[in-house]
Formats: sequence, structure tokens, C-alpha cells
Amino acid sequence: MFSGRGRRITTCTALALSAGMVLATPASAAEPAPRTTVEKAKPSFTLPKLVRPDLADGSARAGAQAAEAVAPLLSDLDLDGVDDIIYRWADGELYSTASDTDVVELARVDDIAKDIIPIGNQNGQAEPEVLVLSENGALTLYQDVAPSGTPYEYPVGGGWQAYNKITSPGDVNADGRADVIARAKDGQLYLYLATGVPSKPLGTRIAVGGGWNTYDQLIGAGDVNGDGKADLYGRKADGQLYYYVGTGSTTRPFETRKLIGGGWQTYNQIFPAGQDGSLWARDNKGALFLYLPKGDGTLNGRQKVSADGEFAGIEQFALGGNIAYTGKDGLIARDGAGTLWFYGSSTTGRLTKRQAISDTGEWAGTTWTALSSLNADGRTDVLEKLVGDLYIEMLYIGGGWGGFNAFVGAGDLSGDGKGDLLARDGSGVLYLYKGNGEGDAFASRIRVGSGWGAFNKLFGAGDYNGDGKNDLLARTSTGVLYLYPGTGNATAPFGARVQIGTGWNTYKHLAAPGDLNADGKGDIVGVTSGGDLYTYLNTLPNKFSGRTLYGPGFQIFNQIS
Repeated sequence: MFSGRGRRITTCTALALSAGMVLATPASAAEPAPRTTVEKAKPSFTLPKLVRPDLADGSARAGAQAAEAVAPLLSDLDLDGVDDIIYRWADGELYSTASDTDVVELARVDDIAKDIIPIGNQNGQAEPEVLVLSENGALTLYQDVAPSGTPYEYPVGGGWQAYNKITSPGDVNADGRADVIARAKDGQLYLYLATGVPSKPLGTRIAVGGGWNTYDQLIGAGDVNGDGKADLYGRKADGQLYYYVGTGSTTRPFETRKLIGGGWQTYNQIFPAGQDGSLWARDNKGALFLYLPKGDGTLNGRQKVSADGEFAGIEQFALGGNIAYTGKDGLIARDGAGTLWFYGSSTTGRLTKRQAISDTGEWAGTTWTALSSLNADGRTDVLEKLVGDLYIEMLYIGGGWGGFNAFVGAGDLSGDGKGDLLARDGSGVLYLYKGNGEGDAFASRIRVGSGWGAFNKLFGAGDYNGDGKNDLLARTSTGVLYLYPGTGNATAPFGARVQIGTGWNTYKHLAAPGDLNADGKGDIVGVTSGGDLYTYLNTLPNKFSGRTLYGPGFQIFNQIS
């Protein structure tokens, strides 16, 4: 949000909007100037250090190293024979438990690592290879990754936004290399066998079956039963955890599922603790738990291995089973004086303490809204309309926008991995403007439909029904809240609406802060006329948890977005 690209306004090419199309024209000195802002401060934290309790002594480590011949380790960055945890922190950087000082530097500039998929030693060198998925759907392999990172990278290709989950279960076909599975948004699962060649690390995809969208988390298990074949866990939204034994077949790699037990909905991210079926799980308090395997897919009772809050602020764990989320990282609120304030996502289901992100009063009287990221940095962007001119992150987009009374940046609605913009005109017609992935221009508008004037609030920033596609929320003046499920098709971006509930006119303000607890599902907040702010966590499908009071005092704000 308020990134450096906004500071380049005096040197940027201006774009004029004509007949729904953005055309390049020279910048005019008469253009009204957008409001200046200060940068959002980066959060600070203490790098958590973690060692599996059962691997704390040397003999256990030696045993883990010996087991690598059966189940290759995927993320052993410091080469001590134990997988490390790699994760994306709230500042957008990658870190690991292999070091309490190092950033895992992968030479990524304004391109957030949406998901991280370590796949272990693929080419005979000591350090592991790591795949990274960008917000725009590009997949990149980083070779020989150490605790401080690596200079070696190989583009795998684009189009990976077609999948809502990419992970590694381990070595599927017993060739000594970890493989990759990817789930399409319709529930089809595909297998990519590792080649061992960094410049082309994955073979042609193999379809292995449908129906996998029943799970909101897919977690690689490694080799649970010691037969040299990768196994898999799947969690349903109701908390039921299932285990799939690996077969070694590349067309039917997993046997019929086995129910392990319930109660797993208490965790926002579940991910492998090694390649033996052990699992890490983090709850909404930011505490980490360890489950050790019994060797048959079942698990021993959990061990709490951190204090509450110690693992809060981590947005995405490598090999996390959830649908990775980026795009909007909190709320922006304007007070009566015209000052903007930012409340970030804490990953605990709550908001962080506010910080001022503008000078006092400088946004008084302006028309603005907060959008999901329109470029690859994965962070909130701010739109401002000055008369008929449009600015995003202080970049001039063009004129002709004066007839629109509502804007929504719900994320990628067209399926191309680039953030898009919705705009509603005074007659209630809604249009979709496809973004270019840079946040500085849009394609010709596409008419979504009429009748959208029936809603007094349009908002959204994420996936609300669990299919990995961005959706839209709409409230009527009588307080009925509807979900319009995203299709991923720009010409018909929404399916038939689903009623979420009634009584939502209780709230003076409704807003989409993104994903408040880092489970991959979009959440919402509401503010009453008395100033109480409530959070609603998404529990899927098309449902939200009972509201939780965050706090009073929000009556000082005249807009929350």
C-alpha cells in the first residue's frame, strides 16, 4: 500500500479514459494533484526459533538423516538433517527457522511470494530447491536455497493461478525426488513429476481425479508408513481430517481416504513438520502445535511447542495446506478531521493497532476507497477520484470517471492473475475493468449488468466460498447481504447470488479487510452507529462465524474501506 510506484507521479505517462478504454496521452500540468501520503510502517518482530522436541538430541537427528533415503527432506536449509520452516512474514519478506537473523533472500522486488513450495534436493546438490508462486500466477524455481537465500532462479512459467492449491506431498513415484500436485478450482487434481533439471523442473501434468475441492486444506504427508511413497492429508471445512496412502502410481497416486478425526477447524494453517507424517498446526492465538505420527496415518495427541502469539504475524507457511492469500492486508479508515489510519491483519482473526498513514486532515472531503492489490506486491492499493479524474496509488489513470458512484477492488475477477476494478454508474450499471498487472491502466470496460443500484454497499477482497476465486458481497438497504460468487470469466464474472443473511443494516460501515487469520478465506468487519467494530471470520461455504467485538470508538471514522 502507498508503494514507491506512487512517488513517480511526476514522471509517469498519463492515461486518458475514452469510451471505456484507457489511452496513453502526455501528462497535463492542469491535472489536479492527488493527496500525498506517508509510507505504511513495516511491522517488526522477533524471528521465532523452533526445534521439534523429538529431534532435539543428536541420535534423533541421525535417525532423521537416515530416513532421508526413504523420504527426501524438502526444506532442510541448514543441512542439519531436519526440515526447517520457511514462511512469509507480515512485512512481505521470507524467513526460516534455520536462522534467527537471515532473510531468505530470493531477489524478489515488489513481487510477493504468495505461496512457497520447497521440493528438496532435486539435482544432486546439497541444498534444497524451492518453488515460489507469485500473485500473478508465475511460478519460479530457486536452486540451492540456504538460510540466507540463493542467487539461482529459473522461471517455470505462468498460468499457475488456474490452481487454488499447489504443494508437494513428497516423492510420489519413488525415484528419490519430491513431486508436485496442483488442484484446479473445479476440484481436479494434477500431478507434476519432478525431472531433476532446474531449468525445467516439472514434467507434463497428469490428471489424477476430481472431487478434491471438498477440502479447504491439502497437506503433504511425506512417507507415513515407510513404503517409500508419498502420502497426503486433506482437511474439510468442518474440521474432519482424512489420510490418503500413496500407491506409487502416477495416474492414481492415492488410495481411498481414511478418516483420522475431527476438530481440526481450530487451526488456520496446517503444514508438514517433516517427511514422516508429522504435522505442525497453528491456531488463531498464534500458537504452534506438533502432531507426531503413529505410522498408519493416525496421529498422537498434540504438543504445544510455542507460546500464544509467538507465531502470529506469519501470513503463509511453506507447504501450508490452505489456499494462500494476498491482495489486501487490512483496513483503512478516515476520521472526521480527514486523516487516514491503517489497521493491519494480525493473522489471529483480529486487527493490529492503528497507525496514521497520512498527514493530519489531508484526506478531508476526498472520494477514495481501498482496493485489493492491482500489481504484484500483494498489498492494499488506494483509489482516489478527484472530480472526474481517477488516481490509484497517486498514479494518474485518466478522466471520465465522474459518473461512477462506487468502486470495488475485489482482486482478480477475470482469471488472469491480475487485479481488476469494478465501477458502478449512477443508473446502477456495473462495469468490470481488467487490470494490466501494474496498477496503472485498465482494458476496455465490460458491462456486468444493471440493477446494482439496489445495493447500498458493494465490497469484497478475497474468496468467500472456498473455490479459490474472488467474490463480491452486496448489501441491500433493508439489510440483506448477498454473495456473488466469482467465475473467473471476465465476460460473466459472477454466478447466481447466494443470500448470506439478514439484519446487516445494523452496521453503518461494512468492509472487507482481506484474510484476518491467514487461513485463505476472506473475512469481513462491521461498525455500528455507536462505534463498535465487529469481526466475522469466514467458515465456509458461504458462511461467517458469529461476530466478535474488536472494540469501541470507531464512531470517529466517517469512512472505512
